[in-house]
Amino acid sequence: MTHHPRAHLSDPAPDLTRPITTDCLAVVGLQWGDEGKGKVIDRVSPRYDAVVRYNGGANAGHSVVFDGKRHALHLVPSGIFSERTRAVIGPGVCVDPFSLIDELERLAAAGVNVSNLVLSDRAHLVMPYHKQEDASREARLDEPDQQGKSGASQGAIGTTRRGIGPAYAEKAMRAAAVRTGDLLRPEVLRERLRIACDFKKRGNTLIDAPPESLDADRLFDQLSAIAPKLQPHLDDTTYLLHTMLRDGKPLLFEGANATLLDVDHGTFPFVTSSSTTALGISSGAGVPGRCLGQTLGIVKAYSTRVGAGPMPTELKDDTGERIRKNGNEFGTTTGRPRRCGWLDLVAVRYASMLNGTTGLAIMLLDVLAGLDELKVCVAYEIDTLRTDRFPPDAYDLVRAKPIYETLPGFAEDITAARSLDDLPAAARTYLDFIEGYVGVPIRFVSIGPDREQSIEVGGAM
Repeated sequence: MTHHPRAHLSDPAPDLTRPITTDCLAVVGLQWGDEGKGKVIDRVSPRYDAVVRYNGGANAGHSVVFDGKRHALHLVPSGIFSERTRAVIGPGVCVDPFSLIDELERLAAAGVNVSNLVLSDRAHLVMPYHKQEDASREARLDEPDQQGKSGASQGAIGTTRRGIGPAYAEKAMRAAAVRTGDLLRPEVLRERLRIACDFKKRGNTLIDAPPESLDADRLFDQLSAIAPKLQPHLDDTTYLLHTMLRDGKPLLFEGANATLLDVDHGTFPFVTSSSTTALGISSGAGVPGRCLGQTLGIVKAYSTRVGAGPMPTELKDDTGERIRKNGNEFGTTTGRPRRCGWLDLVAVRYASMLNGTTGLAIMLLDVLAGLDELKVCVAYEIDTLRTDRFPPDAYDLVRAKPIYETLPGFAEDITAARSLDDLPAAARTYLDFIEGYVGVPIRFVSIGPDREQSIEVGGAM
């Protein structure tokens, strides 16, 4: 392994006297994730010069379906399928390097050109010991205490055990954190691994792992072996994106996870460890918020959640099971069955407010076909108080009882629709109600898994 040539240091900085484009688009989830962001991004990415992932790690999964094939993505941005578009992983992402290489090799084997992938040399690495710590913490939280309660009053968080939380914690602690650029600086890499393994051996009793997993020399050798595979993709993506913005090239920012899992604004503590909203773009990608011209909020036509945490509209009955089956509601990353329920518009409106959405994309509307009636949550009752405000704290939200409006269902198969006029009246009424309650226009409707099973409303995004 050799030092990175740092060729980009010889490139001139962007000319800051040139105006920055404001034609960029953010695509963010407005629920608990799995809304279908990947499909929307894949559909519109050819209109943008780069698709930029700015948060999360391999705990997030996007599915893209076209030509009868389903492609599962975890770290690679969904724009990878567009030949003209760069797929950029920004510095705010925590990258499992082994998982990333596996993903790139799988895509290449499927005939996808992965040469357009650019990986920030500032992105932090998820190490094997982070995964072990993640799993150990979850197991400890689930252990009953002397009173029969779990180790923490809320029990396990319900993480994917992919090591994301511990990796972000290591990033904040700084001294032992490893970044992608360190793969090409052997002396730095070896020292940081030594410090990390020493810290964990001495002070972290949460890690239940065999000694070899904290062997700094062994980890160094493993990372040294894969470094040449990632080197062609490494760059200073912050300067790259600023140069593109000054050249008038529009960017698309791809959110991972979703708003209600945001570490600051979600249903804490049942959240992920990064800024999942459009508010996280500036720090996670290194670009100013004023470059955003549009923010598209992605919403399922119903609600789902994976893992633990309160979900006021959850259906633990035949209707919930029907939605799960018809929507194939199983995690892209973990395969876990998702909890399903009626659409919670209180939560969606809160998320839309946070993100400053300029448009909505309603996904999986076809899954609701055949139901006699459709319910939507328009308010909560919390301790006898009716409210239309969303409480972003699990200890408050767990007491929320949904108050519903009931709308007529529709029986027709809508998967062949290509315009709003093709939809049955009841489906149009459902969309109109969502639009009116949230106060944001619907710009996109998905009526099937394939790329072409989509309705765009109101012009190109």
